[in-house]
Amino acid sequence: MNVWGGRANPGRSFAMENLDQLQDDLLSQVEEADLAALEELRVSALGKSGTITEMVKGIGQLSPEDRREAGQKLNTVKKGVAEAIDARKAVLEAAALDASLADDRVDLTLPVRPESQGRIHPISQTIDEMVAIFCEMGFTVAEGPHIESDFNNFTALNIPPEHPARQDHDTFYLPADENGERKVLRTHTSPVQIRTMITEKPPIRIVVPGRTFRADHDATHSPMFHQIEGLVIDEETHMGHLKGCLIEFCRAFFDVDDLPVRFRPSYFPFTEPSAEVDIGCSREGGGLTIGRSENSSAEDWLEILGCGMVNPHVLKNCGIDSTKYQGFAFGLGIERAAMLKYGIPDLRTFYDSDIRWLSHYGFDRLEVPNVAEGLVR
Repeated sequence: MNVWGGRANPGRSFAMENLDQLQDDLLSQVEEADLAALEELRVSALGKSGTITEMVKGIGQLSPEDRREAGQKLNTVKKGVAEAIDARKAVLEAAALDASLADDRVDLTLPVRPESQGRIHPISQTIDEMVAIFCEMGFTVAEGPHIESDFNNFTALNIPPEHPARQDHDTFYLPADENGERKVLRTHTSPVQIRTMITEKPPIRIVVPGRTFRADHDATHSPMFHQIEGLVIDEETHMGHLKGCLIEFCRAFFDVDDLPVRFRPSYFPFTEPSAEVDIGCSREGGGLTIGRSENSSAEDWLEILGCGMVNPHVLKNCGIDSTKYQGFAFGLGIERAAMLKYGIPDLRTFYDSDIRWLSHYGFDRLEVPNVAEGLVR
């Protein structure tokens, strides 16, 4: 079919009338189209087989005197229709965006949830308290992966191959890789100390809170629990600094200014000399009270953490000159400390996801200890 009216050489006025009518019709359709109809209209008018495209192909059938004017007119129509489609599309897309934003709008004037809803878990609270205390002493926080190499978790810490902690009944191992090496779920946060000593030069002063994993489960043990460890390495630190640091920490954490603290000789493969740290307590009446009471006769001691001077073999394993540098390390269980401070009788309840338990033992979410403001009293 000839788009120019069915004639091989259509008259000039007939061709121009067709173009004017076509433009008016297309522009009218553009004004009434939605986004889907607009795309269909663009294809039917301007596509490879569209009306205007076919008319451009038919220009060659016109007489020489009409060909130039018809070409100019077609270009004008084509440009006008394309611009009208683009303008209409922009209007429709803007309207769709406005509608979407209106549907997704959040009313920022709504009141906050009642303070009775939402509580900070005791583990999170305890970690924040400990970090706030140690950061006031100049420590920085370090973190590391939960899955560790045997070297970082055991060998570098001077833990011998025959040590019980390296056996399958105490530790979670992953399947061996192509080299026969088995990764391990870290049994303590000490591997972060190793990573730090390998990658950083002394002086080092870090605390390392985080999850740890051991094959144990009862009222006082869990297969997943939390620890916080500390490490100081420099040229001058000695046992006196260790004792002063931990005495101040215990008194600040339990909020007892005159809390008795004692150090008992012990053994750890990664420290030498090593010590257990005990705090004074009272067991009068069958209960447990942190600190000593002047009127109590049931005075006792409670072990709270382990510590010691870093073993020179550990420093050597990390590439640190033990003839020049020395320091101390310590570690304690976060759940155990929280149980003692807040009177929580069973460690397993930390992980029961019981909202009633959290409502009782949880903390106000607006009163969280932090490095900037310290403990919330």
